[in-house]
Amino acid sequence: MRVAVWYSNRDVRIEERPVPSIGPGEVLVRVIASGICGSDVMEWYRLGRAPLVLGHEIAGEIAGVGEGVKYKIGDRVAVAHHVPCNTCRYCLAGNHTVCETLRRTNFDPGGFAEYVRLPAINVDRGVFPLPAGLTYEEATFIEPLACVLRGQRRAALRPGQSVLVIGSGVSGLLHIMLARALGAGRILAVDINDYRLKTAQKLGADTAITAGEFNVDRLRDANGGYLADLVIVCTGAEPALVKALAAVERGGTVLFFAPTSPGVTVPLSVNDVFWRNDVTLTTSYAGSPADYAAALELINARRLPVGEMVTHRLGLAGTGLGFQLVAGAGESLKVVIEPQK
Repeated sequence: MRVAVWYSNRDVRIEERPVPSIGPGEVLVRVIASGICGSDVMEWYRLGRAPLVLGHEIAGEIAGVGEGVKYKIGDRVAVAHHVPCNTCRYCLAGNHTVCETLRRTNFDPGGFAEYVRLPAINVDRGVFPLPAGLTYEEATFIEPLACVLRGQRRAALRPGQSVLVIGSGVSGLLHIMLARALGAGRILAVDINDYRLKTAQKLGADTAITAGEFNVDRLRDANGGYLADLVIVCTGAEPALVKALAAVERGGTVLFFAPTSPGVTVPLSVNDVFWRNDVTLTTSYAGSPADYAAALELINARRLPVGEMVTHRLGLAGTGLGFQLVAGAGESLKVVIEPQK
């Protein structure tokens, strides 16, 4: 089978590998659509680990089943690459995404391939059958939306609250759409890119502000004189982190959703942020199987028009171009790889 092997964001090679063999409890999936995630292009995160077959936002059809598997060949599915054990102290406390098992599990070799093998534990708790009306392309958004769902749950978004999303890439846009679906009040978007800001307004933001023009005065003008009840940071740029801390209303919450480069720190006044203003700072990583299931239901119910974010559809040979697009070469939002083409 063909696989797209990542050596760097500028060096992605199409190579041949054997189709993975499956054992008892395992499944072979024929990959129909695989989204490129912003995390896929974080080179610093993978220094010294190349070559790799990346890709974790996948949907396809089951092409082979091992002994004891309840699914059948031809079933349309989305699958989770990381799954928790559900029995450790972290899982039992509801913190599934810090489970050691979740951090170790994956599928073989990766979503930018014609086929992937799902280990038995992934088959047990990481396979999500697709409803008839849901396309494979739409299903690639289940994983990123699951992550966004967990983030907003941790941030305890309440109906009517104002939401400021700093960074209007795919994750930021999903946060905007989900906040709108969950009953947020005024939603404001900030980004350095006018194309993304226009898309943010199309998908649910009431106000879009260019990053260079954003300050607390602009925020108050657009938000009835108040700062934001919830600030969601979807970029690792250091200036965005500093602005987020200044933009949150008293009693509000800042959700740091995107990682930074290694070693980034920001100044923080304990008295001003915590003691005097009662601000909550929180983070979120990945999603649990329950988040996947909820994301699938939201997409299938057409509560979030995720398909409108797809700007590029490329065959497997175009994976290198896809990485360059997601890394910032030209106007793009969601890039979907179609490994069978």
